[in-house]
Amino acid sequence: MDAPQPPEIRVGDRERRETDERLRLALDDGVLTLAEYDERAALCWAARTRRDLDALVADLPAPHPKEPVTEKLPAPAVRMPDQQTRKRVVTGLAAAAVLGVGLIFGVPALGAADGMSLFGSREISAADQSDVEVGVLFGSVRVVVPDDAHVRTSGTVVFGSLNCEEACSAGPGREVTVNGGGAFGSVNVVRQSERDREVQQEIAEEEQERLQELREDAEDN
Repeated sequence: MDAPQPPEIRVGDRERRETDERLRLALDDGVLTLAEYDERAALCWAARTRRDLDALVADLPAPHPKEPVTEKLPAPAVRMPDQQTRKRVVTGLAAAAVLGVGLIFGVPALGAADGMSLFGSREISAADQSDVEVGVLFGSVRVVVPDDAHVRTSGTVVFGSLNCEEACSAGPGREVTVNGGGAFGSVNVVRQSERDREVQQEIAEEEQERLQELREDAEDN
């Protein structure tokens, strides 16, 4: 008789952040395209087990070891900042813009400990959290909560929206507070079953488009 298989190890946001950082490095190195990164990042923040995360980086090269820090003389010529430096500058300016909007309109400036979207979209999972902080600037964040959670929202998105329909109207359950802030973006709170329906709808639409393309190709031939 075969021995029972051990249960799969569940993961939290710390492991998801580590995997997301490795995916970002692969994007910076040109190993992943932006579309591939966006797809894997969404799966990363929806992952439940270590196996789910390992599958996302299984085909990526090992991270480069950090080079030892050595003192160097200043270069005689002016050097252009590298990609990492440019990204840090852009992120810093965006964060300053969020802070400025907050000071002008009285919006709490969030540190976005759980997730922040700058000029893009992001999805985070609140499976094991009771308090979630997110920030947006010209972007969107989707917060996915368990079906048995009852959500309360706080914060303000200037010239944007903080949406919570089914998750906020659910009956008694484990309470989750989502604090969202920022400007020119949206924060959407959905239950896991809503997210699953969206995925199924996207798959169905893609299949419908593929069938339509096949019909058009057949008619052309």
